[in-house]
Amino acid sequence: MRVARTILRGFVGRTCADVRDGTAEQREKARVGRRGRDILRGMSSVLDRAYRVAAAIPPPNLDWALDRADTLRAWGLRLLGRGGASMWVGREKRAAFLGVGMLTFSLAIAVTFPVALFAIGPIVYGVPHILSDIRYLLARPGLSRRPLFLGALVAGCALGAVGLGVRGAIVGAALALAASRAPATRKVFGIGVAFVVFGACQWAGWYADLAFVHLHNFVAVAIWLLWRRHETRLHWIFTALFFGATAAIALGAASPILAHTGGLSAPWTDLTFRGIARSLSPPNSGVWAERLTVLFVFAQAAHYVVWLRLMPEDDRPSPAPRSYRKTYKALVEDVGGTVMWMTFIGALVFAVWAFHSVGGARNAYLRMAFFHGHLELIAVAVLWAEGLFPFVPQRMAARAEPSEAIGV
Repeated sequence: MRVARTILRGFVGRTCADVRDGTAEQREKARVGRRGRDILRGMSSVLDRAYRVAAAIPPPNLDWALDRADTLRAWGLRLLGRGGASMWVGREKRAAFLGVGMLTFSLAIAVTFPVALFAIGPIVYGVPHILSDIRYLLARPGLSRRPLFLGALVAGCALGAVGLGVRGAIVGAALALAASRAPATRKVFGIGVAFVVFGACQWAGWYADLAFVHLHNFVAVAIWLLWRRHETRLHWIFTALFFGATAAIALGAASPILAHTGGLSAPWTDLTFRGIARSLSPPNSGVWAERLTVLFVFAQAAHYVVWLRLMPEDDRPSPAPRSYRKTYKALVEDVGGTVMWMTFIGALVFAVWAFHSVGGARNAYLRMAFFHGHLELIAVAVLWAEGLFPFVPQRMAARAEPSEAIGV
């Protein structure tokens, strides 16, 4: 009996000790969890205060220019008459008409004077298209209000800047997926895909970055197609023209035109075809250097058409067009006065720089704007994982934290 009591006391003692240790471990985990939540709430509070301060800054006053633009558009619609104006009212018709018209014009310039378009396009449309990236991929879905997402975005861009290139964007996407509000299955699948793609990019080296430079223009078209449910099939006209022109350029359809126009030479841009091809094609001379360069110039122009014309059309709650004044007001409500001033000043700086050196201004813009491709990849990964395609403003608003404007 004495031996049995000794054994029982030892067992009970060990059990009580295990319970105490387990309870202490659980308390420590709970304390760490509370500390993490407190830190996250603190970061959110600081971010929210920063947004409020930035949103309080009034945007550039463009009322005079906007009123003149509205007057000019009203005059143009009167010239079109009732039949022409009716095409302007429906969202699908308007987007198809404008998108196809702008894409056709871009194609004509790309296959005749690609070096000129390569130089001028980013100077004119580059900064506004980054603003559109911020508006539709960060502000509208509410991702700009999430500290962990912003941390993943900064990490991905920083890794890309120090030499990882597209691999940095993939790491950022994996971090953003891990911190997202997506179901666990989608998180695991997305991170697994990111791991596989990272390995492939590590093996491919510079060719992976080259592929990303070309493919990110096609990503914009895919985002637009997925952004909302289309009521008609008119959007397929733009899509067919884009991919048809892409195939034609890849097969060499632009070569006879370029031989006639001499568009591969534009000394006034301070850029050379060989220098451009070196950044866009494995061979920097020959048939494929020409085809890949023209293809990139055309796809980049389509990229701008999507972000600056088609995305605003499809994202607008009302199918009817609105005045330029109301459009500007909605833009300011989404991004705030600070971003508008940054956009205005940035566009002005590159425009003035271009008077001194077109090529220098274009190269400076690229060094500043390298991050926007990373932003698109990381944001799209999270939007897909959280099931936010197609875009539904009410559902997006419910998932985002309440705010007045993005502010920064």
